[in-house]
Amino acid sequence: MSQDAASDIIYTVTDEAPQLAAASLLPIVRKFVSAAGIDVSTRDISVAGRILATFPERLTAEQAQSDDLAALGQLVTTPEANVIKLPNISASVPQLQAAIKELQGQGFDVPDYPEAPATDEEKDIRARYDTIKGSAVNPVLREGNSDRRAPAAVKAYAKDNPHSMGAWSADSKTKVSTMGANDFRSNEKSVTLSAAQAGALKIEHTAADGSVTVLKDGIDMPEGAIVDATFMSRAALMDFLGKAIDETKADGTLFSLHMKATMMKVSDPIIFGHAVRAYLKPVFDKYDAEFKAAAVNPNSGLGTMLDVIAGMDKGAEIKAEIDAVMADRPPMYMVNSDKGITNLHVPSDVIIDASMPAVLRAGGKGWGPDGKEGDTNCVIPDSSYAPVYAETVDFFKANGALDVTKAGTVQNIGLMAKKAEEYGSHPTTFEIPADGTVKVIAANGDVLTSHDVETGDIWRMASTRREAVVNWVDLAISREATTGYASVFWLDETRGHDAELIKMITPILAEKGKADTFQIMAPAAATRHALEVITKGDNCIAITGNVLRDYLTDLFPILEVGTSAKMLSVVKLMNGGGMFETGAGGSAPKHVQQLMEENHLRWDSLGEFCAIAESLRFFGEAHGNAKAAVMGDAADTAIIKLLGKGKSPGRKVGQPDNRDSHFFFALYWAEALAAQSDDAELAASFADLAGALNAQADTISTEMMAGRGAAVDLGGYYNTDDAKVATVMRPSATLNALIDS
Repeated sequence: MSQDAASDIIYTVTDEAPQLAAASLLPIVRKFVSAAGIDVSTRDISVAGRILATFPERLTAEQAQSDDLAALGQLVTTPEANVIKLPNISASVPQLQAAIKELQGQGFDVPDYPEAPATDEEKDIRARYDTIKGSAVNPVLREGNSDRRAPAAVKAYAKDNPHSMGAWSADSKTKVSTMGANDFRSNEKSVTLSAAQAGALKIEHTAADGSVTVLKDGIDMPEGAIVDATFMSRAALMDFLGKAIDETKADGTLFSLHMKATMMKVSDPIIFGHAVRAYLKPVFDKYDAEFKAAAVNPNSGLGTMLDVIAGMDKGAEIKAEIDAVMADRPPMYMVNSDKGITNLHVPSDVIIDASMPAVLRAGGKGWGPDGKEGDTNCVIPDSSYAPVYAETVDFFKANGALDVTKAGTVQNIGLMAKKAEEYGSHPTTFEIPADGTVKVIAANGDVLTSHDVETGDIWRMASTRREAVVNWVDLAISREATTGYASVFWLDETRGHDAELIKMITPILAEKGKADTFQIMAPAAATRHALEVITKGDNCIAITGNVLRDYLTDLFPILEVGTSAKMLSVVKLMNGGGMFETGAGGSAPKHVQQLMEENHLRWDSLGEFCAIAESLRFFGEAHGNAKAAVMGDAADTAIIKLLGKGKSPGRKVGQPDNRDSHFFFALYWAEALAAQSDDAELAASFADLAGALNAQADTISTEMMAGRGAAVDLGGYYNTDDAKVATVMRPSATLNALIDS
């Protein structure tokens, strides 16, 4: 679906439910915006597309795939950028392997993913695949900081039509467990580079025998960049996990691990693997040699591990041992209790920014293997951000669940430009091979940080550039001035990185006369402040770093409006362009499974609708195109009407789904354009379309429902067939005729 021609707005081809929905929505968008002289083209940044673009030498001319991510990476550094970015898969190893297998089955000569590369060729293949793993897309495209908030129409609708919230009780056993020592938070050391230190940094590991290994060289860092280095002790982690498992059993709760094994694609899969080892420690102790011989890798999760064990000589014996140990361990939080999929089965199945809000929204409950809800021990090993969730648990225990009908909102201004903070640390994260010392050495030879480490420790370096921080502060000042909401920088003066940030932002705020406008609070205190504010029905702005941006823009929307997919997410690119993100993927895989099995797609495209409206207004302002601005405002009017009339997708077959919501969005958008008085030409043009859509509404709805409940063929999961998807996602010939004319 990639297109090379230049266009006014780029709509990204991604993965799973959002991309399937695009097959229905994009023709509508193109039809409407063409009336304003606007062209919309696509760029393929899906997992499958990126795999194919990574191995061009193995493809035929017909199979060739351009490197659209690289092209977009260049575009977002220009003032001309206007990108509508849908959620994409941040691929874990099991997802990557599944995509590879599918592509191979479709006739693409892509290589297998080498788990343990031995030859130079395998090492090259592994290195190339590793550029696709995890959050490979967002750091490339996010050349700006984040402005995320629930649209006013969405917030108003949630108050009038509250989603379900589980009841909290003061005696709930649910809690957050975290290391608190010898983890990334406690071992962090940070420094702001001087002019003399700027340039190419180097990371060196000196082993106990004095041998020196350069882990990474030539890391270019400008003056004023904040450089952080830290590590998590493997020994401390294993001790913590063992105690957490024992405490969970003693408390009679569910054991749940909450990680970010997709975004933190080096560190968190290793931590995830250690959790699998800890939970099944007796099995690993007994069969360690057999596991090594069979290349059993717990980092890929219990599901992959069980598949490998099933093919081993002692497979049945080991499986029986695993069953016995699991019966003795505390029950696990389940991803799918009906199918026996546990919290430890797949690293990408339980992502903290979605999984923790789900527990909090449910009154502290998770699903157990018996199919019943229970209190849970939420295990978050690193203590950098665990206090946010711990404070939320304590607040709800004391005050009860959030009253959605009265609650205010928490907006977010997030620092993420230039691969800021931990989310840019993938190339500089290492599993330490031997006891010794790891140093970060400046261009002038200064030792910036030094850590004594042991074999198996996880060490990482991250950075934040001054230009990104200045832009972040400017964005916060602008947003506070627009809203007047209480605005808080979520920074902890006792943490190395945050202390350097505070040193940087304090004089900026003073220079702009804003020193007394903003508060600075550590994340735990800021969490309580935000919850107190919205409980009273007031609004506030959380000004946070990259990880908290990610976590909070799921946490508060899920509590406030029931989902993070309906968030308005504007990335004001630092060089003047704009990127408009369309909400979180969340349970998108389950949505696809339901579509394939029952021809019902419950994905809600409201985030896409909001992004389209903002993109059009941005285009209108940037290009002096008044029609675009009118169309953006009319899209907002359509969104309000769509919500008010309850035309969002339902969860079950027989209810309206994603495709029906697209029809009603088109109808209400056309009606809004026909009714507006700012552009007579647009009003006249869309009056006919609005009339035709209204006249044919019953026919279109009937055609939409045809075939619901039956399985459908998409031609693939990661690399679907465009024609088959179009057949499924555009089932109304009447609507298609009106849109395609």
